[in-house]
Amino acid sequence: MQPLKDILDDAAVRALARDLGRAHPRLDARSFVAAGLAGLAERSLSERAIHLADVMHAHLPADFAAAAELVEASLGAPLAGSEVFGMEVLRYLPHVHFVARHGLDHFEPSMRLQLALTRRFSAEFSIRAFLLKYPERTYERLVAWTADPDVHVRRLVSEGTRPRLPWAERLRDYQRDPTPVLALLERLKDDPERYVQRSVANNLNDIAKDHPQRVLDVCARWRQGAGAGRTWIVGHALRSLIKQGDRGALALVGAAEPPRVRVREVRFEPPAITLGDTLRLAFELVSTSAAPQELVVDYAVHFVKADGQRRPKVFKLRRLTLPPRAAVPLAARVSFADMTTRKHYPGAHRAELLVNGEALPLGEFEVRAATRAAAPRRPAPR
Repeated sequence: MQPLKDILDDAAVRALARDLGRAHPRLDARSFVAAGLAGLAERSLSERAIHLADVMHAHLPADFAAAAELVEASLGAPLAGSEVFGMEVLRYLPHVHFVARHGLDHFEPSMRLQLALTRRFSAEFSIRAFLLKYPERTYERLVAWTADPDVHVRRLVSEGTRPRLPWAERLRDYQRDPTPVLALLERLKDDPERYVQRSVANNLNDIAKDHPQRVLDVCARWRQGAGAGRTWIVGHALRSLIKQGDRGALALVGAAEPPRVRVREVRFEPPAITLGDTLRLAFELVSTSAAPQELVVDYAVHFVKADGQRRPKVFKLRRLTLPPRAAVPLAARVSFADMTTRKHYPGAHRAELLVNGEALPLGEFEVRAATRAAAPRRPAPR
């Protein structure tokens, strides 16, 4: 699999020079490419993006407003949809860093360029720099953008104000007091686009990690008279609290009652797992109740870590209505291929089911280290 950082490879640097050159004929493309490629291979994705942002700054006009106009003129067509983008949009990551690193003293040109960028990628990372330097002025702009006709702009409001946005600096003031963020989300809670709804839910999920009761209160209020979109937001926003077995969150999604179930026919497939493999976990969930049950079913894998200790990670599985005395087959897949967010180690792992927050053991399974293929033997000399 191609490393993610290779989205910004040699070809991407040359394409960036071509795009900028079409908007700025006086650009020294040869110098741009040489500077862009210098040390590129050793850098991570974010380091490459920052490096290229600085190369852009060095080769564009010193006046930021003029440079920003050229950058905007160099951009491709806006995104046609709001859900399926692929990785191609990451080619605009240097542009986002260009705004955040070199546009902070130029508010209006930076706002215009971020609007253009968020219609093609996202300005969720760069807008945070402006929230930190100009909190009131940037917030006022975000309030106005909640009513923008472009779904990408509305989504920027919620995604850019997430207190714990992954891969980004945390917004500590909003972590301490999420009141301003919640006011923005109120304006977006009935947005018709799932792209915005997902971002609103993710923002609430962030806030719940620091202020669980406030999020529970908001979700309880939002459920009153909620349509399908707002109902979906509430369920998705509460996912971390539900994984923790929070009774208030479970009650809001109609799964507060202790489950009356048992597990049978547990299977780990394949029975012998090697690092890099994918495990299929299958079982039947059986009702022991004479009444139907509303259930939220998650599962946890207690992964072996580098120190040999096991630590759980909870995964979503299913919500279901389980009829009286009925049994339902369920299955999940767990990858043991290393990821940027999780590295795997050999050893005895444990799995358990979480039904309405209550743990039911599924058993243990062994994950073995991958064996290296033996090198071909050389023939003995004659």
